[in-house]
Amino acid sequence: MPSIISATAVIPRITPDNVLIFDLDNTLYPSACDLFSQVSNLIGQYVRDTLRLPADEAYVIQKSYFHRYGTTLRGLMTEHDIDPADYLNKVHNIDLSVMDPAPELAAALDALPCRKVIFTNASRGHAERVMDRLGIASHFETIFDIVDADYIPKPERQPYDRLLARDAIDPTRAIYFEDMAKNLLPAKDMGMTTVWVHTDEEWAQVGRDDPRIDHETNNLVHFLRELGNGPA
Repeated sequence: MPSIISATAVIPRITPDNVLIFDLDNTLYPSACDLFSQVSNLIGQYVRDTLRLPADEAYVIQKSYFHRYGTTLRGLMTEHDIDPADYLNKVHNIDLSVMDPAPELAAALDALPCRKVIFTNASRGHAERVMDRLGIASHFETIFDIVDADYIPKPERQPYDRLLARDAIDPTRAIYFEDMAKNLLPAKDMGMTTVWVHTDEEWAQVGRDDPRIDHETNNLVHFLRELGNGPA
């Protein structure tokens, strides 16, 4: 399959004025690594231990909070006043050996002469570990994590506003890459170019047919190479 599946906008040539904004999980590495299952299992364990519930009841709570609040963490903070730092440390204590280093991704990032940032609903520590494992940490200027967002997750508008303000990003010069289609929509409303990085996860498909998604790709490395060769 081609790396660019569809496009409703011209792919620009990257210049030093551009900023590439990347989601982390299932965007910078393949969803086949299935890190999400590890995290989900640890979240379930946290809910069971913290609320002292049997596994089946904890699972219902976990998923209910995810859908009602955007993250299970935010639901636990709202409903049970839990310590978010303790939660983030425990649920991201995962095995990254299932993920291979990504030298081709590192080379593609290195070839693009612009700023690059991470924008994630996960923690900074998790992002740093993933980036180190992939071998791409040196290519990113900064990380904007769920703590920076005051625990308000994408796709709510507030974290996007905070990211742009903190890092002085002009949204009209930004290109945002994300595996969860719905998280691209606020970015487009703010003026960013949007790229949906395909995943097989069903929950990531919501919003995939929205016209605010400019490009779709099933191969991030190839798409980044196209950015380097886009029209002037």
